[in-house]
Amino acid sequence: MSIVLSECSNAVRRLHAAVLRLERAAVMLRVAPLERREWFESLRRKLAPQLKDDAFLVVAVVGGTNIGKSVVFNHIAGSRASATHPLASGTKNPVCLIPPGFGDEHSLPEIFQDFALKQWTHPDEPLRERAEHCLYWQECEQTPENLLVLDTPDIDGDAQINWERADNIRRCADVLIAVLTQQKYNDAAVKQFFRTAAADDVAVIVVFNQCELPEDEEYWPLWLETFCTETGILPEFVYIAPNDRRAAEENRLSFYERQWPRTGTTSAVLAGGENVPRSLTDDLSRLRFAEVKLRSLRGTLRHLLDRETGAPAYLKEIEQTSAAFEAAAGRLSSESVVKIHDWPVIPTKLLVKEIRKWWKQQHEGWASRVDSFYDTLSSGVLWPVRFARSKLGAEQVPPLDSYRRQEWSAVLRAVEEVFDKLTWMSESGSELLRPHFNERLAGKSREQLLENLRQQHEQIPLADELEEVVASQMKEFKAGSPDAYKFYRQLNNISAAVRPMTSVVLFTMGWGPAGEVVAPLVADAATQAVIPVVANFAGGTAAAVAGETAVSGAAGQGSGFLQAKFQRLQSRFTQRRAAWVVEALRAHLLGTLPEDLRAAADVQHSEVFEEVRAALGTLEEHMKNELEEAAT
Repeated sequence: MSIVLSECSNAVRRLHAAVLRLERAAVMLRVAPLERREWFESLRRKLAPQLKDDAFLVVAVVGGTNIGKSVVFNHIAGSRASATHPLASGTKNPVCLIPPGFGDEHSLPEIFQDFALKQWTHPDEPLRERAEHCLYWQECEQTPENLLVLDTPDIDGDAQINWERADNIRRCADVLIAVLTQQKYNDAAVKQFFRTAAADDVAVIVVFNQCELPEDEEYWPLWLETFCTETGILPEFVYIAPNDRRAAEENRLSFYERQWPRTGTTSAVLAGGENVPRSLTDDLSRLRFAEVKLRSLRGTLRHLLDRETGAPAYLKEIEQTSAAFEAAAGRLSSESVVKIHDWPVIPTKLLVKEIRKWWKQQHEGWASRVDSFYDTLSSGVLWPVRFARSKLGAEQVPPLDSYRRQEWSAVLRAVEEVFDKLTWMSESGSELLRPHFNERLAGKSREQLLENLRQQHEQIPLADELEEVVASQMKEFKAGSPDAYKFYRQLNNISAAVRPMTSVVLFTMGWGPAGEVVAPLVADAATQAVIPVVANFAGGTAAAVAGETAVSGAAGQGSGFLQAKFQRLQSRFTQRRAAWVVEALRAHLLGTLPEDLRAAADVQHSEVFEEVRAALGTLEEHMKNELEEAAT
């Protein structure tokens, strides 16, 4: 042998397992399934189960309707194993004879993966109509060791299912016994079947059956030449069998071997001993098993490694599609940035109140008791003011509820802008992304999204969120500016002692009692009605960008330092709230699309992709060496 079967066996098994894993990893690429690819069917049905050290041959008797396939099969079996009839028995399901003990060493389900295996107990069982693909098998003492012999359905009948079963057997077979007659050798369906077999380099033995001898001796070579020219078949052996119905029924039909290509005259050939009957079983046992097996597998390997139609083409398709998804993922990431220009800021009154609350929690001893006393007093002093306000105007909406309404309006505007952006991306973007976007942009999906957002938004504890943001930022202030924090803490403790005087002075200046006051430097920051927000809906991030340049410019100066801290605190709360809507939109609108696109983009760089490439490289190297050996 020029190629040792065991050298390719490991590579084939690795390739089979790896290509299945690659298909699962590449599911989002939406390339055609492996099951629709001829090279994969050959890999799955033939190479993987049959490429082993102990060579065995699968020999199938094939041909058209009413030409005596079952007669030929029975002569190989040495008994009337398959039912026959002068008007055609009509084998609907393939039958298989195996040598004794073959099933103990080999897996028939692996060899015949497309069939439900059933033990064969009666000749008429394969004649029954069945929806599923069944294969009947039995052990046969006359079957040569490591030889499986099959009778198959017609390859030219009207029943498509019979043709499919015969074609599935062709993919498994190493040797095809082509039974031909004067009526069938030039049939279009028969020739198409054997063209496919020739392309796979399957060994073919031709039996011209039902010949009128000696009259047809001068004609069968013409018939066979037409058949070989039309199909590309080069027969290993050629036999002719007489049209003898009784001999066929009694399993004693004579098979005469004929030389092909034909040389010499008919009389000279016959004088050479070609009129001596041969035993098909004995001649099959003379086949050089390893070489025939290698030839069959080599043809299948050639198709598997074809760069236009084989596994390399599939790998290239995966790579190109994955690269397209990589570009699509990059576009989604870069173009899903939305600028929200009108996100409301938290009311200054609520923010100052929360800051004071936090500072009070830092008071200790005497300062804490003074704060508590004046809080109670302030509540009483402010009561007339609040009462007057309620009488002078309409009922006041609580600041937090007012903010929640403003925020919901901003959410609606953000949703609208995101939908506009995704619609534009769908209409102007890649065909790969369009199906995913269209599904998410449907009207019903938008209604459901808004309802989900509304329910979630109503349940958000904004007061708790504000408390968490203030606490976090003040702790950051304490850790990042310890000297400034120490100074303001001392100032805050002192203010507890002078609080009555401070309240009177500020009240007369129009700022209200100290419990609700905002210093002028902070009031300037509060005059902003909205904060710009930049949101990346693919990345699930949001950033508030209000006045950062102005804040950083003033942060090093006295009042500017406090103003910067206050504005940054507002910005952090806004960022947190904007991040909520970004993440909610990402979860309910984009879902796992960004991650799926990234996973699809990474397929071309994956370990399993490289494993498939490596296995193909090993097989290509073996084929190259084999061709070099053949050339020498």
